[in-house]
Amino acid sequence: MKGLFIILTVLGSFLANLETKTLQTDFNVTVAEAADAPMNYPGSITVSGERFVLTMFGLDAAYDGQTMYVYSAETDELTLSNPSPIELVQVNPFLFAKTMAGQCTVTEKEDGEQTVITLTPNNEFAEVNRFVLRVRNADLMPLQLDIKEGTRSTTLKLTNPAFVTTLPKFEIVPEGDTFVNDMRL
Repeated sequence: MKGLFIILTVLGSFLANLETKTLQTDFNVTVAEAADAPMNYPGSITVSGERFVLTMFGLDAAYDGQTMYVYSAETDELTLSNPSPIELVQVNPFLFAKTMAGQCTVTEKEDGEQTVITLTPNNEFAEVNRFVLRVRNADLMPLQLDIKEGTRSTTLKLTNPAFVTTLPKFEIVPEGDTFVNDMRL
């Protein structure tokens, strides 16, 4: 019975870890439509609670708990905004998991050294059909996220994830002649 209790608390423990620790990892996102060849995108993310620093698609993004910073080196433009909760969930996959957890049926299955957590939305009109999170049992380290939306599947494979003690600045400071587009209210 004790093993069952531990398995059933993996998602809660994992989400609590993200609130108290700082996760840093590289990743590869694979997006596939039913009839199309999958597309792969590398990136990196550092997450601490809601705050994050993300590099992907040639953009640097950060959120300090109030302001979202998005920098494009190609245009040398920094956009500042106050994101809505929906916008934050769309950018931060771990915040997405936390938000979904309260609106889903959650199942957890131990698979060797990992636990596979499946979140299935209770709302039949939800855009996401299924969210699957793989977590290493030994340290509750996330290893992979899979999202199924209709005919589209998105897989986020983490590379060398680690909890770190040094916090980055969860902001992007413009340098030189960078154009700053301040959209905050």
